[in-house]
Amino acid sequence: MRAEAAIYRNSARFFALFLVGLVVAFWPSYFARLFEQPSVLFHLHGAALTLWVVMLVAQAQLIRTGRRSLHRTLGKTSYVLAPAVVAITTSFVHYRVAGSLQSFERLPPFVPYFLALTLNSLLVFAAFYALAIYYRRDAGRHARWLISTVFPLFTPITDRLIGAHWPSLAALAPRIDGSPILPVFGFALADLILLGLVAWDWRANRRADVFAPALAALVLYHVSVLTLYRVPAWTAFCGWFLALPLS
Repeated sequence: MRAEAAIYRNSARFFALFLVGLVVAFWPSYFARLFEQPSVLFHLHGAALTLWVVMLVAQAQLIRTGRRSLHRTLGKTSYVLAPAVVAITTSFVHYRVAGSLQSFERLPPFVPYFLALTLNSLLVFAAFYALAIYYRRDAGRHARWLISTVFPLFTPITDRLIGAHWPSLAALAPRIDGSPILPVFGFALADLILLGLVAWDWRANRRADVFAPALAALVLYHVSVLTLYRVPAWTAFCGWFLALPLS
């Protein structure tokens, strides 16, 4: 029981650290330039993701301090917030990519790579959130799936932190169209942390019903990012997606 309680105590710290990383990573390009953004989509995207992480911090803290009724009430906001994260980010990605291209018929390899990175992360995020809601009456599974929702969101933070503080790592990254693929470092970090959670949960609680499948899904997502850009069917899907009037 004590080991099981540790997940509620430590998740608040984990979410808070993730929130700090988000603010630090996006401070130069967004938070310090709020009135210089070229579209309202930048604000909607920033607000949705920031509010999601703030909600996770608050929810974990409410459970840690025993305020379960307020936790349930606040949790109902996720029914709007999680779909908003998916919808707004999809529109934002469409805006960023489609606006930079003159044609959607012959896409350079970096475009289907970037769309796999962003759109597939949303699929994994949505799946983890849906499972958290499905198991909302099972506190242990619910908490673990909510913790898992942050792992598909690592690379926007790690990419910016590496670019600002450890640019030399770019020389070690694989390249597509000559551009370094910095997300591989975020992938590795997310996988290692989740692997650590798998090991801890098995050792402490003899359970592998959440973190292990979450890790498998995350690895599958990472593999898709590094391979799908070579698949003609995916490139065709990307051209179709970018031609949609989503932004």
